[in-house]
Amino acid sequence: MRGNPITELLLDAPIIAAVKNEEGLRQALASNSAVIFLLYGTVCNISEITGQVKANGKQAFVHLDLVDGLSSRDVAVDFIRRNTDADGIISTRQNIIRYAHDCGLTTVQRFFVHDSLALENVVRQPSDADLLDILPGTIPKTLRQISQKVRRPLIASGLLSDKEDILNALGAGAIAVSATTPALWFL
Repeated sequence: MRGNPITELLLDAPIIAAVKNEEGLRQALASNSAVIFLLYGTVCNISEITGQVKANGKQAFVHLDLVDGLSSRDVAVDFIRRNTDADGIISTRQNIIRYAHDCGLTTVQRFFVHDSLALENVVRQPSDADLLDILPGTIPKTLRQISQKVRRPLIASGLLSDKEDILNALGAGAIAVSATTPALWFL
């Protein structure tokens, strides 16, 4: 599992700060998290936001599906690559992941596993992503199944509320967790 620079970083600092607003960003920049998932922003301010993250020595990942003013097309990836300091992108869309990967960005593909069909899709669907982000992150048995069947590092996200949830997700095969709760960023 070692070898990819982001994987190395997450193995050393497995809690990702997932931020939804400016206050969250301020707290994330002061946290122990080495990686920040940006779950907000607009086409007008995403460059400034990623610049703040990088200026604080942290990795910035932009969730393309959540940035106002960007479409789910290749041009959005080009915009992020050319106009921001982002290290990578997050998306639920395979076409975006594939193009971003081909452009040299580190990619995180997000999957919502809400039933057995969604679980089958994660395992069956080939992904060009560097990492897979599985939601909700509080499903250790499912995380364990996925980690045994796919050859990509896993991140567990969503509904993580305490240290026990984090330890359970990491113990089930995730290399990192992504949490929007600032108190978890300082564990």
